[in-house]
Amino acid sequence: MRTTTLSLRTLALLGAGFTLLPQAALAQDADEDTTVQAEEEAPEQRRGIDALNVIVVTGTKTQNPEDVQDVPLAVTAFNSESLDALKVREIQSLTYSAPNVSLDQIGTSRGTANFSIRGLGINSSIPSIDPTVGVFVDGVYLGFNGGVVFDVFDLDSVEILRGPQGVLFGRNVTGGAVLINTGNPTDEFSGKIRASVDGPWLDGGRGGSNYTVSGVVSGPLVEDTLLFKLGGYYNKDDGYFTNLFDGSNHGEAETKILRGALEGRFGDLMIRGKLDYFTSEGDGPSGQNRGIFRRDTFDFSIDFPGFYDNEIWTGSVTAELDVGPGTLTNIFGYRSYDAVTGGDIDSAPFFGFHSDTQTEQDQISNELRYAVSGNGFDLTVGGFFFDQSIAYTEIRDLPPLSPLTFYGGGYQDHQVLGAFANGQFYLSDDFSIIAGLRWSREEKDAGVTYIRPRPECSVVDGTCPTTGTNPFIPTENNGFTDDNSWSNWSPKLGVQYEFSTGQLYAHWTRGYRSGGYNFRITNANVFENVVVPATGGNFSFDEEKVDNYEFGGKFQSVDGDFTLNAAVYLTDISDMQREVNQSSPTAGVSQFILNTADATILGFEAEGRMRVSDGLLFTANIGIIDAEYDDVAFDISGDGVINDADLALSLPRVPPITWGVGVIHELLLGSGAITTRVNYQFRDEFAYTDNNFGYIQDAQNLDANITWDTPMEGLSFSLYGKNLLDQVQAGGDTQLPFGGPLSNGVNRPFDFFPAGGTLSPLSKGRQVGVEAMFEF
Repeated sequence: MRTTTLSLRTLALLGAGFTLLPQAALAQDADEDTTVQAEEEAPEQRRGIDALNVIVVTGTKTQNPEDVQDVPLAVTAFNSESLDALKVREIQSLTYSAPNVSLDQIGTSRGTANFSIRGLGINSSIPSIDPTVGVFVDGVYLGFNGGVVFDVFDLDSVEILRGPQGVLFGRNVTGGAVLINTGNPTDEFSGKIRASVDGPWLDGGRGGSNYTVSGVVSGPLVEDTLLFKLGGYYNKDDGYFTNLFDGSNHGEAETKILRGALEGRFGDLMIRGKLDYFTSEGDGPSGQNRGIFRRDTFDFSIDFPGFYDNEIWTGSVTAELDVGPGTLTNIFGYRSYDAVTGGDIDSAPFFGFHSDTQTEQDQISNELRYAVSGNGFDLTVGGFFFDQSIAYTEIRDLPPLSPLTFYGGGYQDHQVLGAFANGQFYLSDDFSIIAGLRWSREEKDAGVTYIRPRPECSVVDGTCPTTGTNPFIPTENNGFTDDNSWSNWSPKLGVQYEFSTGQLYAHWTRGYRSGGYNFRITNANVFENVVVPATGGNFSFDEEKVDNYEFGGKFQSVDGDFTLNAAVYLTDISDMQREVNQSSPTAGVSQFILNTADATILGFEAEGRMRVSDGLLFTANIGIIDAEYDDVAFDISGDGVINDADLALSLPRVPPITWGVGVIHELLLGSGAITTRVNYQFRDEFAYTDNNFGYIQDAQNLDANITWDTPMEGLSFSLYGKNLLDQVQAGGDTQLPFGGPLSNGVNRPFDFFPAGGTLSPLSKGRQVGVEAMFEF
């Protein structure tokens, strides 16, 4: 029966940090009886919130899911209904739904994440670079950024945790963590079928349509004992762009996903296994050269369309056992990633710089933890093991610079051990202390072959040398082998004060980004004679340390009609790791990974929503960041000296302002309804390269959709639009020596025109589409 207030589905469409409703989220970690019991045992934690507005998250790893308004943490969460309403097909699209969050992909290698939260991010597709934003799928950490931003479907929830999460999640979450929870088997037989088509239909002269179809079926095999879930996904993208070189569509892709899950319930023991097979192939980057075409257009012309072909297996086994007063949880994960790519790196209608890569990665991980919630405390303790191997081959052809082909890359074995404890202890009904500590040790054993003109070889196949001298260039060594290890402690200490309509919290926490090795060294002599001595003789770069101080508050009216969450934070970064991208007259582009500086980031962010009538709701968010260097140890400006010019540069990946507003309206039509959602998000321009010669222009993103829930139960139709203002955005803005008529020959920060040329992989512009969905 429909009510005269916002329906459960409409409440789920918020997409602004308050959208994880109980049905979807609680299924991840507890059955219905456990949930009801937990709510009955701790009604005070709901603070009078209407049952429809209880929003829970699992990222705190407590024994039971927690109401997001009670968690002393900056979290933006989306449930399955929210993701459906937002027409989310890849995690990247959530960039425009949260403050101080950029979930972009690098663009040079399709599907490679380039995530940044609160100004901490990376700028490279080098597979040996560890992220600042960790991605976890069903509790399993993804060891590197490849294959992260591909298509997704059948999701229970996505949680974006902002700020360092080192105690519970370990290394490489200094900016935050993105938790992706795929759908679990259901107690009752159910399913969902959806089909959609979209494309640049309103913009003539661009490419073709994008078709997607998916289906999921779930239910019991043995009642109350054995459950299953099967799903499939197919996407055929005819290519959004038009390559002006020959008038062909570009950006073509074909993606297939098969997914299965089994869940067994045996008294106090639950075991859930999931297996996911993913394959995708298509064109290389749609690279715009801004020495040839203006950066405010979608024009580009490349003589080599490029390619990519990826195959990924992902599996997990989660076991939960009630032991004494708490729950013992074990999560085992496996991932295998194989990819080949080819790209027109010069982004020009001539053969200037083409590159092929091959990457193989395998990982296993296991986390064992015990969580207990008692009278006056929540405590979680656990241990973590991770083992990963990566091999990467890169091939460069640069006819204008060298008649010889470049070969090289690197391999790495990587192990991590960790142990952690995190607790919240109530000194009174309203006031509590938060304390956590994680010990971590990691080892990396690497071999690197400099990417230089040399006889044909493959790191993946084990034929590239790491010792001796280059037979084509006797003054250069072939490469090196080395190993290093890092150990540290990541603490957290905070307080929380709760009152009838909300809470205030404050905490200090420390996190680390891993040290490691650069697989993409294109200037052997500079690396060995300048970089290595500058690091004290180390072939590796050192880890990055981040201290975060945060004060926040969460407020919600008793009736749940108004919610406001806000936080102010100060982040101190020591030994900042940077991927210094520079145009190279001998290798096209060079990338050094260095500990370049110390920096401070001061930020503010807020999210809110207000229901102004039974069928109308508004949302808003804002993020403000002020970031600056405190000390610089490398000539990042490129003028030959370290001085105030370096200190005055903007930190890469830091948009000073992000803000957005949204509206949701529901019109009841007897036994049906029409729901309209409009969301606008602004992201300020930000530096892409450390020298600020490359930058990403600001963007005003407008998304909208209208959904008709028909009188036929479970059947709905949607009309939707993405990037309706047709804003130009790119995955990067790497400076190159290959330019054109718009090249001005002058390197200046934030210059609309480059000195030479650029590799600026374009993201899609305006898209309009329709979708049909049937649930049963």
